[in-house]
Amino acid sequence: MASKKLILKSSDGDEFEIEESIAIQSGTIKNMIEDDYTLIPLPNVNTQKLILIIEYMKKHAEKTNSNEEDIKKFDKEFLKDKSYQNMFELLVAANYLHISDLMNLLYQTIANKIKNKSVNAVRQIFGIVNDYTPEEEERVREEHKWAHEGEEIDESLD
Repeated sequence: MASKKLILKSSDGDEFEIEESIAIQSGTIKNMIEDDYTLIPLPNVNTQKLILIIEYMKKHAEKTNSNEEDIKKFDKEFLKDKSYQNMFELLVAANYLHISDLMNLLYQTIANKIKNKSVNAVRQIFGIVNDYTPEEEERVREEHKWAHEGEEIDESLD
């Protein structure tokens, strides 16, 4: 029996055909299917991000106990060499689509990449403006010494 096909339409107007059984990994799409949509507009997901999300969903639709290592390897490669900006944009799209496994993968990857970064490096990565005066910052550093131990470990923003 052939599976039902859906059309996902990106914010750029591009359309992608996908099997319903794959698309239901998204809570947003699943709800639209329940409302009898077959053309699913995704105004908050651009074409570039939708292509990545479809690739992710297709691979994860194949998930079984026997290929769990393959999925882990795919996940690692999937986000390899992605910039913080790309991961943040993908996270916004995954959140809009309610794909919790992809969101968790992105959260963990970002957390791993900022681990052992200095406060200044994390501020730069997330675009946080330091609004402390030098005196306030020194006071906070004194009050929370434990949080600043070893922060000079890695200043790179890879």
